[in-house]
Amino acid sequence: MEFEGATAVVTGGAGGLGRAFCEELGRRGGRVLLTDVDAEGAAETVRLVDVAGGEARFIEADVRSEERTREVAEAAADWLGSVDLLVNNAGVGVAGPFDQVTLDDWRYCVDINLWGVIYGCHAFVPAMKRRGRGYIINVASSAGLLAPPDMGPYNVTKAGVIALSETLYGELTSHGVNVTALCPTFFRTNILEEPRGVHDDAARRVANKLMDRSKVQAPDVARAALAAVHAGELYSVPMRDGRMYWRLKRALPAGFAAIVDRVARSGLLK
Repeated sequence: MEFEGATAVVTGGAGGLGRAFCEELGRRGGRVLLTDVDAEGAAETVRLVDVAGGEARFIEADVRSEERTREVAEAAADWLGSVDLLVNNAGVGVAGPFDQVTLDDWRYCVDINLWGVIYGCHAFVPAMKRRGRGYIINVASSAGLLAPPDMGPYNVTKAGVIALSETLYGELTSHGVNVTALCPTFFRTNILEEPRGVHDDAARRVANKLMDRSKVQAPDVARAALAAVHAGELYSVPMRDGRMYWRLKRALPAGFAAIVDRVARSGLLK
């Protein structure tokens, strides 16, 4: 099994997909250092990893802080010795019509979703290169591939994460470091609970409905991503709808945005 007994750092590990990664690594006998700003949720994740058969520790850290991210890297080196896997998972959802999303909300989303991943990679990549081995999963989204309407901050940051992953894939493969951009569509997560999140109640209702309908949930997404990065795959798009829409966009790049906008405005998803 991939990553059996692996050492890992997972950001945003207090719940949702981050917790799913931690639990899955625990089932594989891994040691996981998880970070989050939610100490209570993180304590529960530590407990679940221990129950699963692994070992976990928690460091409270905000991914918006470059200094704190470097402190996490130092703590990981002290406890784990070397880090086999980095999962840059922490993220927030900020969405709404462009003219209704404040610039403060834009900055907040960029700082967490994009700068947080940049800081994480910058702190951990050098040691992986020196070692000649490592794995990085950057949690993006199919929104970064498809850019649906009324999701500007989220789309832009997740597209940035994909571009960063593509860049690192080209730079690091020859050094023995695999990089994967994880691009799921909807699954049940806590992202809509973000207080700065969705600036449209109808959009929130649609997103909740699509999350609940999905047959692929957080544990499935985590397993798919682990398999993909172990196999050296640049993209992991675990949902069928995400793969279908991505193929459609590549086939009809000029018309795809108009098609998606018409579907969104039609009310068919409500």
